[in-house]
Amino acid sequence: MGPRLRLIFAIHNHQPVGNFDGVFQQAYRDAYKPFFDVLDDFPEFPITLHLSGSLLEWLEVHRPEFVDRIRGYLAQGRMELLGGPFFEPILASIPGRDRIGQIRTYTQHLSALFDTTIRGMWVPERVWEPNFASDIVEAGIEYTILDDSHFRWAGLSEDRLHGYYLTENEGRLLKVFPDDETLRYAIPWAKPEETIEYLQQMADRFPGTIVSFGDDGEKFGSWPGTKEHVYDKGWLRDIFTAFRENASWLKVVTMAQAVDEVPPQGKVYLPNASYREMTEWALPTDQQVNYKRISSELADEPEWQEIKPFFRAGFWRNFLVKYPESNEMYCRSREVSERLQGLSNSEAGRQRPDLLHRAKMDLYRGQCNCPYWHGAFGGLYLPHLRNAIYRHLIAADNLLEQLHGRGARWVEIEASDYNLDARKEVRLSGDRMIAYLAPARGGHLYELDLRTNCVNLLATLNRRPEPYHQIVLDAAGKTDDVDDVAFNKHEGVRFKQADLDEKIAYDRWPRKSLVDHFLRPGTELSEFQGGNGGIGDFVLGVYETKMRRSETRVEAVMSREGRMGEHWVRVEKTVALDSGNGSQLEVTYELSQLPPGVPVQFGVEFNFAAMPAGANDRYYYNGHGAQLGRLETVQSLPPSVRIGLVDEWLGVDVSLECTQPAEFWTFPIQTVSQSEAGFELVHQSCVVMPQWKFVADSSGRWQVRIQMTADTSAAQARKLAELASARR
Repeated sequence: MGPRLRLIFAIHNHQPVGNFDGVFQQAYRDAYKPFFDVLDDFPEFPITLHLSGSLLEWLEVHRPEFVDRIRGYLAQGRMELLGGPFFEPILASIPGRDRIGQIRTYTQHLSALFDTTIRGMWVPERVWEPNFASDIVEAGIEYTILDDSHFRWAGLSEDRLHGYYLTENEGRLLKVFPDDETLRYAIPWAKPEETIEYLQQMADRFPGTIVSFGDDGEKFGSWPGTKEHVYDKGWLRDIFTAFRENASWLKVVTMAQAVDEVPPQGKVYLPNASYREMTEWALPTDQQVNYKRISSELADEPEWQEIKPFFRAGFWRNFLVKYPESNEMYCRSREVSERLQGLSNSEAGRQRPDLLHRAKMDLYRGQCNCPYWHGAFGGLYLPHLRNAIYRHLIAADNLLEQLHGRGARWVEIEASDYNLDARKEVRLSGDRMIAYLAPARGGHLYELDLRTNCVNLLATLNRRPEPYHQIVLDAAGKTDDVDDVAFNKHEGVRFKQADLDEKIAYDRWPRKSLVDHFLRPGTELSEFQGGNGGIGDFVLGVYETKMRRSETRVEAVMSREGRMGEHWVRVEKTVALDSGNGSQLEVTYELSQLPPGVPVQFGVEFNFAAMPAGANDRYYYNGHGAQLGRLETVQSLPPSVRIGLVDEWLGVDVSLECTQPAEFWTFPIQTVSQSEAGFELVHQSCVVMPQWKFVADSSGRWQVRIQMTADTSAAQARKLAELASARR
């Protein structure tokens, strides 16, 4: 007779692409290594382990001894490794070809590195859609694990949420384990004896079945407060000891052992789903608040347990609607993927498979899920993660241009629906820069990629309402300073900076560049900073567009007529990229139909992201090269023709030079968001707005040309020095 109960103990360890090295080190020190140290004393328990490819690459370089330990466990039959998409993308956010490609590539890497067979996989964030099954099987995977909520929402009752099931798409069968929610919430918080009691109940009710636990490895020491609980106070050792003491009826098995020893419970078709909290976060903010309120009210009703399986929230893909910045990364990723696919079967691709492979790996890294969504913590709100996505997508784009065999200097202009809004955008590209314009949305410049150091200067993020902002507002004035962190003793709320309630603000238009503002004459910086003072309809108005091209120069000419207060005026802005100076965008504004004798206050808003604030080597400077303050400085400068921003660490120097003297306004865009350590203020971008005050003459015309130059020579010099050092 077999055991009365088989338990799968699966751990998922992940760090996102682009995360700080210190975070990798902390997670290794506090969670990954000590977990293995305890596991060493329990050789009879085989665990199932998943490492994301981004974490594994770090371990291979920085902690090869940890990789060796995994090899040892595998050789002894004490561990099963799960595969999955290499760099942990949300499967819904990438094309089917990339799902299959990422899974196959990671399987090959794991098989070669560990000399093991990969049969199962971890689904990133357990985001599921029914059509994934056939892609997963096509990639060579036999089974996976998803939340038991997926199965509830498919109509399965509580007494069927154990064992594993078959699901299918296009005739491809996949085995799926329900991940037990009770265990996920109990481990590692509940007392070991309480977990054993729950498992005994399952064994009594369903003898011979399988119960699956799968969750983040970071909760075993890396999350705040868990290291002391899990290791210093011995929780992990105690739970493993409890498993040992109950080995007469309880057997810890890998997913492979479970599949080989126990038949499936039956077949099920799972709906679009993720873990319960993720579906809540995907809702629009107002609906999220309503959902929490209604579910809280219903939880007090005696029928709640019967209602709960039919009560569900949102759909992951709507993060792309909720956060347009996520959609921008998603669309950029799709564009690179489509270009890569097109070149894969070309003669150039066959001749340079090395370039294709490098481009593919950069694409895959640029699909890492963390900055594509936002929930309880970080994610999209962390600029370094968004910057990492663009760094790899731009690097892949650069490699694809090499496959095209471009000359040393070139420019190109194209129009297509790049952001999937059923309107055409314009792409100006050259050997040093790529610019994306949205004529249907104010003629904004919404992405500006510097090829040299793979930086998108417009990886911005708008300030918008989040449900947890109410917590910040409610806690205002009720905090004490504790170790430089404000702490609300009554609510358990921590603030990494003081007075965060005063920093909560929401943007009324996208924080991009070439945002055209007609302001009420006399509008001051403080008023504009609060989103006020506008008297025009050009900020989000639709511009008609013409494209001009020659071998050495491309231009997008955008024009529209619209309102300036009570007057009807015309704006034409021409954005040009010249192969002779590929690091410079030339923008010409021609205003016409202006009412003679009427005061005009006109400004062009620019935003610059990827250049953090709060450091002395990141600053503004004027036309004479004198520093004007760090990048978080709020300032209204007297009329001049030039302003610049420098990030010495990044090696970027961006300047705006105008043919007409302008008053420059600068201020930071800072979001209030939630992190594991508390609520914090995060610098997202710098607003730089040249604005002009004039009275139109009898011609009703006015013109200015703005040259935006991005100097990355410092970054180039550093890269060359690093290459020379590596060769030595």
